[in-house]
Amino acid sequence: MDLAAYIVAIVIAYLLGSIPTGFIVAKAKGLDIRSVGSGNIGATNVFRILGKPAGIFVLVIDGLKGYAACAWVSDLILRYLGAEHVDEEYLRIAAGIFAVLGHNYTCWLRFKGGKGIATSAGMLAALVPWALIISLTIWFIIFVVTRYVSLASISASFALPFATWLCGYSLTLIAVTALMGALEIYKHKANIQRLIQGTESRIGARPREALK
Repeated sequence: MDLAAYIVAIVIAYLLGSIPTGFIVAKAKGLDIRSVGSGNIGATNVFRILGKPAGIFVLVIDGLKGYAACAWVSDLILRYLGAEHVDEEYLRIAAGIFAVLGHNYTCWLRFKGGKGIATSAGMLAALVPWALIISLTIWFIIFVVTRYVSLASISASFALPFATWLCGYSLTLIAVTALMGALEIYKHKANIQRLIQGTESRIGARPREALK
């Protein structure tokens, strides 16, 4: 029954995370978000192409996917499957990780999804809220100074395990956040290349500036 609890949790969490919110919102407006802008289905590309309301909606829903997987799915599994010997922290971590993997590699779009920043933030809000606040503060500062969402996200991802350590969370959570941070940085490899080349788009930039 304990193994069944983990299996059920990760399957539900993956399917929850795999809901391609940005793709669905864009499709509702007659647009394939994968064919415009950066080609990403995440909130940043939706924000750029469809505007603030659509971008904010996608950001919130994608974040809720990660939070729900950790805070709600795992609790329901523990309550209804009666898995007495399951470690709650491990179950919540497993559910959150698979929600992020579902977003990044959604089965509905041939396993090509977003970068997982919002979904990861939702997961972290349930697991390490104080470390998340520190990382979000770093994200905000970098974004305000540079107007690069990608650079802000990369910086926040790099800082995350250190923030988790400073806040006194368990070694397990430090290791998990380190792996999450590494995954998010890896998912930004194309952005890193554009940042080096000076061709990455800034939020609020004029079209000519964005092409520099």
